[in-house]
Amino acid sequence: MRAREVKRRTKTSRVGATSQRASSTRREFLIEAAISVFLAAIVWLAFSQTLNNEFVSYDDGEYVYENPHITNGLTFRGIQWAFTHVHAANWHPLTTISHMLDCQLYGLQPWGHHLTNILLHAAAAILLFLALRKLTGSLWPSAFVAALFAIHPLRVESVAWVSERKDVLSGVFFMLTLLAYARYARSDRHSSGKYITVVALFALGLMCKPTLVTLPFVLLLLDYWPLARFSSNRRDGRTGRPLSWARPAVAPYLHLVAEKIPLFALSAASCVATTLAQKQALETHLTLTFIARAANAVVSYATYLGQMFYPAHLAVLYPYPEGNLRMAAVIPTFLLLLALSAVVFVWRRKYPFLLVGWLWYLGMLIPMLGLVQVGPQARADRYTYLPQIGLYLLATWGAIELFTRWGFGRKILAVPALLVIVVLTACTYHETSYWKNSETLWKHAIDNTSNNDIAHYNLGSVLLRKRQPDAAVVEFRKALQINPDYGDADVDAGSALMVMGRTDQAISYFQKALQIKPDFAEAWGNLGSALLQKGQVDEAIQCYQKAVAIKPGSADMHYNLGRALARKANWGGAIACYQAALRIQPNAAKVHNNMGVALAEVGKTDEALRQLREALRINPNYPDAHYNLGGVLAHLGQREEAAAQLAEALRLRPDYPGAEEQLRELGGSPR
Repeated sequence: MRAREVKRRTKTSRVGATSQRASSTRREFLIEAAISVFLAAIVWLAFSQTLNNEFVSYDDGEYVYENPHITNGLTFRGIQWAFTHVHAANWHPLTTISHMLDCQLYGLQPWGHHLTNILLHAAAAILLFLALRKLTGSLWPSAFVAALFAIHPLRVESVAWVSERKDVLSGVFFMLTLLAYARYARSDRHSSGKYITVVALFALGLMCKPTLVTLPFVLLLLDYWPLARFSSNRRDGRTGRPLSWARPAVAPYLHLVAEKIPLFALSAASCVATTLAQKQALETHLTLTFIARAANAVVSYATYLGQMFYPAHLAVLYPYPEGNLRMAAVIPTFLLLLALSAVVFVWRRKYPFLLVGWLWYLGMLIPMLGLVQVGPQARADRYTYLPQIGLYLLATWGAIELFTRWGFGRKILAVPALLVIVVLTACTYHETSYWKNSETLWKHAIDNTSNNDIAHYNLGSVLLRKRQPDAAVVEFRKALQINPDYGDADVDAGSALMVMGRTDQAISYFQKALQIKPDFAEAWGNLGSALLQKGQVDEAIQCYQKAVAIKPGSADMHYNLGRALARKANWGGAIACYQAALRIQPNAAKVHNNMGVALAEVGKTDEALRQLREALRINPNYPDAHYNLGGVLAHLGQREEAAAQLAEALRLRPDYPGAEEQLRELGGSPR
């Protein structure tokens, strides 16, 4: 009886334990789900207003709305192009494909492209929480780190800027790789399938943004803490028995490095591909010595660290300081970083999270420090997207350790943690408003930086497109005062002056740009347009020919040369130029229109009609095409349709010269 009773009690005890574990598992799942919903909610609160934002005049054209490979949507040919071509000085095919998918779903409506960025960033924050939960076993610290990552104001550039899709998309794959690695490293036995998953996710991440090359280094840090894989006596977390697959014959750290060889190989391949892709971007107007770049790297480390605690005076572009950095400021900064590094190294055994967080931050920033200069920026907020997670780890676990040692309970940290989240969410919401459009973005950059020639130039370009040439010239001249060799500013200043009718002044700006850069195709093209406006057709043709020779892939260059040749009644040459332009840009209504006029002049009226109708198919509200089509139809004796086309031209442009007179001759009247 006693044996039966003991057996029954044992069985009951096991059932109760199983039920208790199941209940605990369900409770943990519900808590994790609630935290995930909370992370998604604060991301939405911080960034939802970007749905009302426009595209900005800073890479968005090249990445999306001016790139026919992207705007055509998701096609097999587009996917093939993404994998076989460099896009925006980068090889990131998955990022390119994501933009194609957006165009397929939303067309060129900015809200859809912004929505994708928000959703990807929210996914990255949730996955970071789940990965840290799996890695550390700590629930609330993992949640707080993910929340800091989700809504810190330094995230604004990566989320609110459509062109930085590569940040949020690569962030998703980075977090997925961490989660997959946690499952691999925490498993009871070695699993090739889990390891292959880690490698595959890392490869996909590199195809989103190559700066993920430092991820193998991060995994080694995680091996040190919290995984403790550097220990030679790791045990099964469930049974307590030693893990045989985790006890290599060689030193643990050598085994762990060898384990990452496939990942390091992928990083090396990505570095080579990136170097080849960014060859043109490396040719910047800045000529900085390595010492100057290293000094800027030191200051950037400290600046990003300071911005973590005080994220104010942010800008889309930070120019290099005039005259470069002074060593009197660099040396103390370097000594501070050295001291911090020494402290975390000394305390590495007692507080391993300090070393891991600090090295995560230092290591992941290396590709973005400008030691190999790409572009004109000294630093950028977007560069902190993944590196700063290391600082969040350091600060969060450090605060917990500090409060515990002072005798306070961990629960007391909930109040300041929630306060930090609320304040950062509000700051991020405010910062996001500056990305509403190009004008607000560049004005904000000018307000928060000094001697920012690029910001003044871009603001001038925005004002020129808004048909405010006077204000645009002011900004271009400010850019040229800061950087007298800024050829783009010379060209656009000349364009603004042409709009204002000051052609001679415009010509002087174009000529100055060509003195700086003799093979500047846009300068030759604009100079040609200025000379054509003055009636110097032969000189204009020579300028256009040079522009075409320098930039044969530009439809506008061929089109402008065609216009100049048409002015000389060289219809055959004009038609050849228009044909070249249409091979590059088949949907250019203005080229079809001018091609129709040229074909009509040489008696090819049927072909002329096809070209003019094609121009109207592309742009039904094109008064020039309606007028020219009316003229050709009148010549063919199709008076009724000719009158209808001329009337439509007058409806679209009531003061269209000659249209009303021709309409009366046909016996019609304006609509």
